[in-house]
Amino acid sequence: MENKLSDYPVFPNAPITEALIDIRVQLPEEINLDKLKTFHESIKERFPQKQERISIQAGFKFTPEGSATLPPSSKPDGYLFRSMTENKVVQARLDGFTFNKLKPYEKWELFRNEAHVLWDSYFKIAKPIKVLRIALRYINRIELPLSITNFKEYILTTPEIAPKLPQGLAHFFMQLVIPNHEIAATATITQTIENPLPAATHKFPYIFDIDVWKDTLYEGSNQEMWDEFEKLHIFKNEIFFNSITKKTEELFK
Repeated sequence: MENKLSDYPVFPNAPITEALIDIRVQLPEEINLDKLKTFHESIKERFPQKQERISIQAGFKFTPEGSATLPPSSKPDGYLFRSMTENKVVQARLDGFTFNKLKPYEKWELFRNEAHVLWDSYFKIAKPIKVLRIALRYINRIELPLSITNFKEYILTTPEIAPKLPQGLAHFFMQLVIPNHEIAATATITQTIENPLPAATHKFPYIFDIDVWKDTLYEGSNQEMWDEFEKLHIFKNEIFFNSITKKTEELFK
């Protein structure tokens, strides 16, 4: 990848509503919820609110008589620690760590550095055996003019309706999975539209969700993992900036 972070502009009104760094791990058998709870001690001044995280599982059962849906089951798998004043959430789970930053988002370096510090605290408590997957996700909410007749004036990757069908589009949901063999990563790109905003605004929200991830096998809290996050961030930027037009960029200034 030839592009550098500096190749891309930083917008004063960036459309990012949420950014997250996610690290999936394998923990030692002796690490349990009580042990994860102690992670809060090192961060509770900034993340005072604690909430148990519940995972829900469902499945199918196959028998000679046919298949049946199993009732969903739920159990705690970790904790969420919130800072309401800073719009940040840290997740400490039995399968990994996540740092969420809600709007306003400032810049990558601040977001990455804070995630790194929090990950180091999680690592000391949870002592992961291996890092199995790393991911970087940015959810963008772009307010487009309600009057547009051609999405490609603003967004270059859009659904295309067959010419002989009515060309009006009330709603859509589109998902693309794009591999990047150069860095052994994959992007899942989800695009959809939400209901129009109040009539006075003459706008509607366009959701552009970019999730870039990579399967890994790191041991220890090493720098190589954070070097790979840099590559994921560049990949994310390539997707975003090559998917919008100059007309869209004007909306963020």
